[in-house]
Amino acid sequence: MNMDELKAMMSSDSKVDDTILDQESTKIPQLHNKYLNLLHEERLRYKKLEADHKTLYRHKWEYYTGKLDKEELDKLGWEPFQKKILRGDVNIYLDSDSEITTSTARMSYSSAKLQLIEDYMKSINNRNWNIRNAIEWRKFLHGS
Repeated sequence: MNMDELKAMMSSDSKVDDTILDQESTKIPQLHNKYLNLLHEERLRYKKLEADHKTLYRHKWEYYTGKLDKEELDKLGWEPFQKKILRGDVNIYLDSDSEITTSTARMSYSSAKLQLIEDYMKSINNRNWNIRNAIEWRKFLHGS
């Protein structure tokens, strides 16, 4: 699920019908469970992306420092790196490598989704208080 689909789903789930507050309050555990499952799935996805990124980073470091042999290069589908670079300059190549920047962008995207889901879960946790507050306000308006 991409970020736009997630936002649309959250927008739909955020609607509270104030004429049936009792039913809305019973939906809270279901919503909590729904987003808790999404949160766990995204955390697992992020951990996988993180592990893949670390492996890629190590392979690229070995590539740029000339430590990969012909077998490993063939396995990864990479051509030998022809330049000799100083150890201090390896990070410049790593930071600008397209595969590493793509991997980093995927991790950032997943991290943003995690943050969005966590923030929405906080909103769900506050929904009980909001519903109770609305009920109390109605009681006040009707003189109870």
